[in-house]
Amino acid sequence: MPRINFHQQLAALKDRLLGMAALSQQALEFSVEAYVSRNGGLCTHVLDIEKAINAAETVVDEMAHDLLAKEQPMAIDLRFILSVIKINGDLERIGDQAANIVQRAMLLKDSAQISLPVDIQTMGEKAGLMIRTAIQALLEADAKLAESVLLMDDEVDDMNKAVQQELVEVMQQRPEVSIQALNAIIISRNLERSADHATNIAEDVIFWLRGSDVRHNMLLAEAD
Repeated sequence: MPRINFHQQLAALKDRLLGMAALSQQALEFSVEAYVSRNGGLCTHVLDIEKAINAAETVVDEMAHDLLAKEQPMAIDLRFILSVIKINGDLERIGDQAANIVQRAMLLKDSAQISLPVDIQTMGEKAGLMIRTAIQALLEADAKLAESVLLMDDEVDDMNKAVQQELVEVMQQRPEVSIQALNAIIISRNLERSADHATNIAEDVIFWLRGSDVRHNMLLAEAD
């Protein structure tokens, strides 16, 4: 009976984490929409979601640490709880990035819409896809699906680098749009960081399921 109760608690922990993941995903998607549309109401909604994410992080963290302390899990169950703790932090940081984006959007809401040679919306969609895929891998306990997230990260990194280069040139050639360009650079960086958090989540799913830390393998590959 005690073991049955333990697995019920694990399932409840996973459900809580997935609920938080849905909030983080929504926050990022809405933040990009708020920036593109200059929608003040949507900005406020994202900030409300971010507060809910912060509250959820505390609950998940407490549940996970209680299980570690009271149940002393082993093997895959221990790896799952440790992964939940790390994923919990990455989801909270995705919420932070979304809040940063809408803060920039609010600064621009009274500014004229101008055309910039970047596609923030597409970059946001790609970062959002990485988050959704990482969470689906967690839901389905699918290490191969998690691996696919790692392969997406380079594309978002490249898009961020291109944004930096393009908009620095724009600011040099058109100083009158420097504020809009600088905010787009910062938002691009927020999206790149969100993609990094999605990568972290995918790596933690792989660690949970396989017991292997792929981060170190990636660092060695990059060094070669």
